[in-house]
Amino acid sequence: MHALSNKVAIIAGASSGIGRATAKLFASEGASVVVGARREAELDALVAEIAVDGGRAFALAGDVTREDYARALVEAAVDRFGGLDVAFNNAGTLGPIMPAPQMPLGDWRQTVDVNLTSAFLAAKYQIPAMIARGGGSLIFTSTFVGYTAGFPGLAAYGASKAGLIGFAQCLAVEFGQQGIRINTILPGATDTPMAQEMIGTPEARNFITGLYPMRRIASPEEIARSVLYLASDASSFTTGSALLVEGGVSINRT
Repeated sequence: MHALSNKVAIIAGASSGIGRATAKLFASEGASVVVGARREAELDALVAEIAVDGGRAFALAGDVTREDYARALVEAAVDRFGGLDVAFNNAGTLGPIMPAPQMPLGDWRQTVDVNLTSAFLAAKYQIPAMIARGGGSLIFTSTFVGYTAGFPGLAAYGASKAGLIGFAQCLAVEFGQQGIRINTILPGATDTPMAQEMIGTPEARNFITGLYPMRRIASPEEIARSVLYLASDASSFTTGSALLVEGGVSINRT
């Protein structure tokens, strides 16, 4: 018995990194998946890989900051696969890395829109679809940055990602009695294209890995397995949580 047999899932931010790894894992665990991101070619390649492995997937490219796209992803899940049980809202951006006083307002707003407002738009359409199914699991990708640690130049990123935790907690209280579980996952540094913006040089990578007790960063597949836990019935009594999957960086002082 697979962990997500007969489930339908949306994975946003699925064209690379954690989202891509999670889409493949969900499909291998029995879910029919709708994958979303801006890059259509990468999504189509992902769908083809899932099909070769015997899974079911449908790709819909678009911008997570647009309400019509949030609605369209849910409609695709319902129309193609019959409903919606799980949503992993993983799309995000680092935004510009610069001191807050130097940041243009437009850059701040864009970072907040991608990381936080998109979560509101997603939940607005995902929650009713899950209620229609009798319950479901929503998962948002936050980060330990702005929660257990701060980094220079990442004020917009940290603020927008921390906002997801409060958003999820309020939704968890509001919809718990209707069978909806809502959690955030807080990865540490993970070997993804986004991470390369911060660890693109050997010196930067050595500094970042040195912050971790295991002296390494995560693979996308490692984070995906924790997302699977929150998506599956294994976490049936887990809601409103901020699940740290960050290799101990928050407690390391060595």
